[in-house]
Amino acid sequence: MTSLARTEPVAHDASNLSPSVLARHACRTGMASSTAGVADGFVQGNLAIMPEKLASAFHRFCQLNPKPCPIIGMSDVGDPRIPALGIDLDIRTDLPRYRVWRDGEVVEEPTDIMAHWRDDLVAFVIGCSFSFEEALRADGLPIRHIERNVRVPMYRTNIACQPSGPFAGPMVVSMRPFKPADAIRAVQITSRFPAVHGAPVHLGHPSSIGIADIARPDYGDPVPVADDEIPVFWACGVTPQSVIAAAKLPFAITHAPGLMLVTDLLNKQLAVL
Repeated sequence: MTSLARTEPVAHDASNLSPSVLARHACRTGMASSTAGVADGFVQGNLAIMPEKLASAFHRFCQLNPKPCPIIGMSDVGDPRIPALGIDLDIRTDLPRYRVWRDGEVVEEPTDIMAHWRDDLVAFVIGCSFSFEEALRADGLPIRHIERNVRVPMYRTNIACQPSGPFAGPMVVSMRPFKPADAIRAVQITSRFPAVHGAPVHLGHPSSIGIADIARPDYGDPVPVADDEIPVFWACGVTPQSVIAAAKLPFAITHAPGLMLVTDLLNKQLAVL
């Protein structure tokens, strides 16, 4: 086990701390709710942690599948810190909830992973669509799951990822309903953010990508789609969880869907236009 001590929040005047730091400190004290809409302006990330012997194959998997798995940060072996994403960030404590996987099955969902951390682990942080939601909201587009204070609905699809080593399986997508004109605008806006999934991968007709019932997401919570709306689907950073399950990895750790790592990066830094 690593000898690195748990990072504890220093007693600061909260008014001097950024929203991103406050969000991470809240996680350390037990916050376990969705991070959608939390720390507006700051990049959030999906998490995948695995032993070093699998890290190269997973890194290549992400390179081959940049839409669902854009890497925005990576730790050194055995080091729970990723200073490029936050000076005080501790990957073991700073998410609301984690998933511990053994042989491709979720065996535990703790609020920290101190008891599971090992010296051979490598952490990958993958871009999250919550980052482009700020740009959508700034343009006046409604985000249904934020309005209803639930987790974004996510679905396994029939879109196959490019394999790498043991990593292979279906792409996961997140869904947001929009009126057709707003859907077009959403495509334009999110195209500016390739580091956090970019433009949608599909609009309308969920059955075309293998979704049998849009009211029953595989992850997250269902949201209604009105008669004058169409579902819009973006590649999702929960995809590694579907491939971890398919590969039946002996051991891995991920975030719980919808409960993300809040970083100190700014969303506007990821815009390409």
